[in-house]
Amino acid sequence: MALLEVKDLHAKVDGKEILRGVNLEIGKGEVHVLLGPNASGKTSLALTLIGMPAYEVTKGEMLFDGKNIINLDTAQRAKKGMSFAFQFPPAIRGVKLRDIIRLCGGKDHWDPSKVPEEKFATEMLEKVGLPPNFKDRDINVGFSGGERKRSELAQILAMKPRFMVLDEPDSGVDIDSLKLIGKRIDEFVKETRSSLLLITHYRHILQYVESDFAHVMCRGKIVVTGKPEDILSRIEEEGYCAYVDICPPAIKKEAEKLMRD
Repeated sequence: MALLEVKDLHAKVDGKEILRGVNLEIGKGEVHVLLGPNASGKTSLALTLIGMPAYEVTKGEMLFDGKNIINLDTAQRAKKGMSFAFQFPPAIRGVKLRDIIRLCGGKDHWDPSKVPEEKFATEMLEKVGLPPNFKDRDINVGFSGGERKRSELAQILAMKPRFMVLDEPDSGVDIDSLKLIGKRIDEFVKETRSSLLLITHYRHILQYVESDFAHVMCRGKIVVTGKPEDILSRIEEEGYCAYVDICPPAIKKEAEKLMRD
């Protein structure tokens, strides 16, 4: 049985339809890559899956472990083992990184009068290559792009989720961060048999994360599914518009001109 099944999913934001019949099935321990041009619906699908309030489901089903989760809020979905990493992790003043990592891991607030040395958050930070002193900093305040992504990943690892949605973990990071983040994700999936939906535009992170299937979204629907290498190679050669062949004529003509030039 699949861990996640999405059936004919439609959703809207502020009255505008942004998902138009998404079908997706992810098995336990599988890694799926979600591709597509900008504004194709990738992040909208991710936010709908985790139950962000602004994303209203108007039709379809989302089954997690065989049970429909559409009526569950974000916290309830997280308790079932779903997690999400933002494309642009926010900065939060006044909240220490150690506290959110401990919260994600189900640990009590650290009390230095009882436990002189904080170990749990420190260990999570070491796994993603961040110095121990980062635990005492406000969440993502003054962090670089790569540091924000590592911070977000440390929180995910602390949760030990059964299903992860990672929205472009490779954007805004340098080569060293990309390699470390990719390897940690791959190790976690293999160690825990967690399932993963990885949103990206490029193949770079897939050098380090072994994937099973790739999907291409366009206009709020998944229009192509297949082997990641096959799909990525064709997209890099032809571009999205020529590959999926459903772009509006004007956009397709302009895209084809850019490819020729």
